[in-house]
Amino acid sequence: MFWTVTLSLLEGFWGTVKLFGLTLIFSLPLGLFISLGSMSRVKILQYPIKFLIWVIRGTPLLLQLLVIYYGPGIILKNNWWGSGTSGRFVAALVAFVINYACYFSEIYRGGIQSIPVGQYEAGQVLGMTKGQIFRKVVLLQVIKRIVPPMSNEIITLVKDTSLARVIAVYEIIWNGQSFIKSAGIIWPLFYTGVFYLIFSGLLTILFDRIEKKLSYFR
Repeated sequence: MFWTVTLSLLEGFWGTVKLFGLTLIFSLPLGLFISLGSMSRVKILQYPIKFLIWVIRGTPLLLQLLVIYYGPGIILKNNWWGSGTSGRFVAALVAFVINYACYFSEIYRGGIQSIPVGQYEAGQVLGMTKGQIFRKVVLLQVIKRIVPPMSNEIITLVKDTSLARVIAVYEIIWNGQSFIKSAGIIWPLFYTGVFYLIFSGLLTILFDRIEKKLSYFR
């Protein structure tokens, strides 16, 4: 029974890792673009983006999952996602990417705005363009400053992937919970915690090493 449970949880854990990895791949760059838009001097661009960030940060991710998955079918009478497993996964991925991109955008914005104005002015004196100043002077310092808050959000993402089961996306807790109905046992549900702890522990070690690598910016 133990190995049967373990294999089932490993299968569910793959779904968790896949949702986690794809969310990061898409939300990290999208968050940077959103942060630049929220700091734009063009009000037509700035205000809608700030409104989006306010809505996403002010509502639960669980609600966003439900709205994104069921909304098109109920409101537009057109189910974009379909009823299959892949459609539910894509809907969950879209919800996670939008949610975390907005949170990451605020971390990026805080990091960018924390750089002293004098460094921008020094770059201009040296004849550097705004793009060169951002890439060669600002960006690496921003990365150093945002690693701690970014690591907290990323570790939170590991746990938040469990919310995808609300739209029947198969992840590790879904598989663990299935044994309650099928075999009448609850310990597999607690066993899922081991997977989360190991995953979060590995990420913590990784981010600690990244912080040490970037310590030369002190």
